[in-house]
This record gives sequence, C-alpha cells and structure tokens, in this order.
Amino acid sequence: MLASALEFKDVFPRYQQRDSDYQYLPSEEDWIHVQEVCSFLELFNELTKIISGSEYPTSNLFLPELWQVKEILDQQILIGSSFTKAMTIKMKTKFDKYWGQCNLVISIAAILDPRNKIKLIEFAFPIIYEHEVSANQIVLVKNSLYELYNEYVTAHEEKKSNKNLNGDSNGDGFDPTSNANNEKGKAIMTGRSKFDNFIRNIDTVQHAKSELDIYLDDDIYICQNDETHFDALEWWKTNNLKYRILSKMACDILSIPITTVASESTFSAGGRVIDNYHASLGVETVQVLLCGEDWFRHLYG
Repeated sequence: MLASALEFKDVFPRYQQRDSDYQYLPSEEDWIHVQEVCSFLELFNELTKIISGSEYPTSNLFLPELWQVKEILDQQILIGSSFTKAMTIKMKTKFDKYWGQCNLVISIAAILDPRNKIKLIEFAFPIIYEHEVSANQIVLVKNSLYELYNEYVTAHEEKKSNKNLNGDSNGDGFDPTSNANNEKGKAIMTGRSKFDNFIRNIDTVQHAKSELDIYLDDDIYICQNDETHFDALEWWKTNNLKYRILSKMACDILSIPITTVASESTFSAGGRVIDNYHASLGVETVQVLLCGEDWFRHLYG
C-alpha cells in the first residue's frame, strides 16, 4: 500500500485542488516518513510471502529469515531516523518477547536442512541473542537435538524387537522347510532376494558414529545455480537409505507448519475471530463456523 502511494505522490496535490473537502494532504515530511517505512518494511513483505504459502513452507525455512529480522531491527535503531526508531523500538520489544526464549522446534528443523546443519545455529544465534545467552542456547539446541534423536533410536529398536518376536526365527517371514509358499502360488525367494531383504531391514551393525553424527559431519549441501527451490523433504526421501532413523525424525519435524495463522491477520484492522462474545464456544463449534464461512465465501465468490 505504501509503495503504491509513493507511485501516485504527485496525484494527491491535484486531488486537493479539485476537491475542497480534501483536508489530509501529506506534507513533504510525511512523504519522507512513508519512504523510510516502505524501505524498512520491504524485508517483512518478503518474509510474509515466504511463510504465507500453503504447500511448500516447511519449518526449516523460518530461522534463516528470523535472524535477519533481528539484524535489521537492531540496525534501524542505530542508524534510523527518530521517526523509524520510535516504531522499531516497539517492534523489537515484541520481537524479544516472543523470541527471547529459543524455539527448539524451529532450531532443530533448521539443523535438519542439509543446507544449514549446525552452522546456521552458530551463525544466527549470536545475532538474535546476547553473547553469553547465545552460547547457552546453542548448547541447549545441540543437547535437545541428540536427546530427540535418541528417542527415535529407542523407538526404532523397540519396533524392530517386536517385529522379530512376532515373526519367525529367520526374521524375514520365510520358512525354507515349508512348502506353503509354493502351494499358494508365490514365487520362491532366491538367495539374492533374501539377502536384499536382509540388508533392507538389518540394523545390527554398530557404527562408531550415529546417523546424526555422520549427518552433521558431512559437508553442507550447496544448491546448484539452476536450483531455484530446494525441497528438504525430498532430500531426506532421497537419502532415506543412508539415514534410516534420522530421515524419519526429519520428516516429522520438517512437516510441522511454520504458522497456523494466516499472515494477513497480522496486518488486519478487523477484530479477532474469537472475541469476548464467542469465547465460550467449543473448539469444534468454532471450526464448523469457520469452515462454513469459508464455503460461503467460495460459493458466492
């Protein structure tokens, strides 16, 4: 809206000449403020576009933009005009209120992006937090990452044990002394087939490093020049055989939506969906009302 207003800056005085009731002609100082704010909010406009999608945004996309917001807020407080400083201080107060504590899900999701790994945390946290705080937050994220991974390892081992207990002694569902497979018309498993099946399911070989250690020690993935959009979930799908357990954890974390609130509501001048008069409605009732409203909007355009 501000960018559009700037394009028609010369129209406002002409409009005042034609309409005597027009009393709110912006002064030259006002236009300077509009220009400053428009330039300042350009980053937020791009960030809004990134997180407003409904199909592609995964939770790994948020932290790289978050630290840049903090950086531009700090810069604006130092070098901005008195007008933008007053606005930025209020924005920074709200930013620190919501992001003063580390968001572990967003941080872990950023690490599970092969373009970032732990390097992004070490790069961004000193910008978002004070020096002493950032060091503690980095340690907290690392410990939480390993703790979460160990839970997935434990769950995987329990699942494998239960599978072996419910199956036969061979663990592959095939009894070489039985003719049941032949009687049912199924093909006999060859030696190659049995070995391939064994390799797909075996996890008995203990490596000196865990999957998480191997992933973090590997080189950071560098996107090609013609790679305009990187799909983190597709990368983990491709590397599923290399990271059997970690890929499962990555898919669970990355599939968490960045936000459940439409970005437009942040800039809306209207009231909240659930006001004081509707605060006692049940969750299902609210969902039904919102769904019905959406259907009506679609039906009548």
